[in-house]
Amino acid sequence: MPSSTPSSTTDPAGLEQARTKMTEAGVAPAAIETFTRFYHLLQAGETGLIREDDVEPLVDIPNRAELSIGDDEAAAALAQTAMLKLNGGLGTSMGMDQAKSLLPVREAPGGTEILTFLDIIVGQVRAARRATGARMPLLFMNSFRTRDDSLAALERYPDIAVDGLPVDFLQNREPKLRAADLTPVTWEKDPELEWCPPGHGDLYPALHASGVVTALLEAGFRYMCVSNSDNLGATPDATIAGWFAASGAPYAAELCRKTPADVKGGQLVIRKADGRIVQRETAQTHPDDVAASLDATRHPFFHTNNLWFNLEALAAELERTGGVLELPLIRNDKTVDPADSSSPAVVQIESAMGAAVAVFEGATAIEVERSRFLPVKTTNDLLVLRSDVYHLTPEYRLEAQAPAPLVDLDKAHYKLIDGFTRRFAAGAPSLRDADSLTVHGDWTFGAGVRAEGKAALSGDGGTVPDGATIGPDGF
Repeated sequence: MPSSTPSSTTDPAGLEQARTKMTEAGVAPAAIETFTRFYHLLQAGETGLIREDDVEPLVDIPNRAELSIGDDEAAAALAQTAMLKLNGGLGTSMGMDQAKSLLPVREAPGGTEILTFLDIIVGQVRAARRATGARMPLLFMNSFRTRDDSLAALERYPDIAVDGLPVDFLQNREPKLRAADLTPVTWEKDPELEWCPPGHGDLYPALHASGVVTALLEAGFRYMCVSNSDNLGATPDATIAGWFAASGAPYAAELCRKTPADVKGGQLVIRKADGRIVQRETAQTHPDDVAASLDATRHPFFHTNNLWFNLEALAAELERTGGVLELPLIRNDKTVDPADSSSPAVVQIESAMGAAVAVFEGATAIEVERSRFLPVKTTNDLLVLRSDVYHLTPEYRLEAQAPAPLVDLDKAHYKLIDGFTRRFAAGAPSLRDADSLTVHGDWTFGAGVRAEGKAALSGDGGTVPDGATIGPDGF
C-alpha cells in the first residue's frame, strides 16, 4: 500500500537528476514531463488514494449480451478498428526474464505445436481478418526489456503488418527513486534495475511520441481496442466495436461482474464532486475502504483493462496536452532488486491507463462476459489456462468447457516458472470436474491426473502417479 507522507529528507536536486538521467537515455520529452508532474505530486505527499466517502458505485451500464447491433454496423465498425496489445511485462513475478507473451500456453489447434501468448494473439487477429475482411492492424507497445525478443518472434508472421503502419512502438522508462530522498537510485550489480516502466498509463506519452495515432487516422482507422497481451480473452469483437461506434463516446472500458474470487483489480466509480467516472486501483484504495471496495453488492464490477478509444478524440487530447494527461499518481514501494528484499527501498512512480476515463468527457463502460477476461498473473492462472477447462478453437479463441476452479499452488515450489514447469512436465491435470485445487508441499504430477471437487494435496510432497484422481483427501 502506498505511503501517505512525503519523504522527510527529499533532496531538492532529485528531480533534476532524474530528468537528466532520462534525457541522456533518450526518453521521450512527453514521458519526462509526465514523470515531472508525478514527481511534484509525490514530493507533496500525494498517493492517489480515492476514499469511499468521495465516490458512488457505478452500476447502470449496458451489457454486451443484451446488445442488438446489426451485422452491417458491426462489420463496418470492426473494419475501422485497430488492435493494440500492451506487451511490456517480463513476468518477473513468475521468475521470467523475457516477455511474458513468449511463455508457452497451449497446443495449437490440431496439436501441431505449442503456442505462446503472442502466437495465439496473432492467430486471433488472422482469424478475424479472414472472417470479416477487415485489415485490422495489430500493434504492440513493447518495453526496452521485451522489444527485441518479441519482434524476433513476430518475424514468423510477415503477413501481420499493415502497409504504412508500425508493428510496435516503445514504452518509456523512468528511474527508480530512493525512498529516503527521492533521488535516482544507483545499482552497480545490474544497472538495468535502476529503471522501471511507468505503468500502463505510459500508453499516452508513448503514443504521442510514436505518432501511431496520427498514422492510424491517416490510414483510415477510427477506433482502437487496447488490452494486455497476457489476457487472451480480449479478442477482436465486432459487436462491441459496433456498439462503441454507435455510442459516439470518446472512450469506453470493459467491465466484468465480480465473483467471490475477485479480490484484486481496479474498478470504476463515480466521483461525487463532479459526477465523472473515475478509476480506483487496488493501490489507490485506503485500508479502511478495502471491505467496501470488494463488496460485490455495492461495487458489482471490476475493470478488465480492455479499453476502446475513438482515435480522433484521443488524437485531440494528445495534441492538447502534449501527451501529458492528468492521470492520478500511483506510488509503488519496492526494492531496487525485486528478488532481493535487502536491497535499497525505492519508489516507482506509476499510473493506470484506465484512469483516463476521467479525462474524456462522455466516457462510458460496458459489461462483458467473463470470457473476455482471462489474464495470467501467476502460475495458478497458467495451470488453469493450460488445463482442459479451456478449449482452443480453430479461430484461436479460448472457450470454457467448465467453470474455472480456484487454484492455489504452494508458492515455495510453484511460484516461479522453472519450478512450476518441472512439476507439471507431464502436462496439466484435468480440472474440469474440480471446484478447487489446493497444493501444499512439493508434489510432482504424473500424466493423466484428474482433480475432482475440492481437490487438495498436503504434507511434504511426493509424486502424484499417472492416472491418479485427487479429491479432498488427496489421491
